[in-house]
Amino acid sequence: MKPFIVLILVFFLVLFPFYWIEGSWSFILAGNIAMAVMLVFTAIGHFVFWQGMVLMVPQMFPAKRALVYITGILEILFAGGLCIPATRRLAADLLILFFLMVLPANINAAQKSVDFQKATYDGKGVGYLWLRIPLQIIFIIWAAYFGIILE
Repeated sequence: MKPFIVLILVFFLVLFPFYWIEGSWSFILAGNIAMAVMLVFTAIGHFVFWQGMVLMVPQMFPAKRALVYITGILEILFAGGLCIPATRRLAADLLILFFLMVLPANINAAQKSVDFQKATYDGKGVGYLWLRIPLQIIFIIWAAYFGIILE
């Protein structure tokens, strides 16, 4: 839920000042900056809470710690890509694929009740999927809308 709050808050924090400065709505700019800030926010978790993030990765994957770091780095790269008009479309396309690819880790974490910040198995549980999956869909739609459709 925190990433969604960051996304919405940054969107409006960017949108309104640019309207007052430029006199027009910069939806593409605000939408992509908001997603970029949200991605950096979540990427930080990959490095600060890596032990808990490792617990989220399904058993079948080797090198879990490396995967956690790699996905954090990818989020930072996607954030940068969204902020550069020449790479925005590619970054949005890859980000949508990325969101789909990390969904199994989120499902696994919910099934195992992972609390990634504490690196324990006493998290929110399967009920969390009722929030997490729609949230993932919102992130996909956001990336598509601001990175592909409005482009």
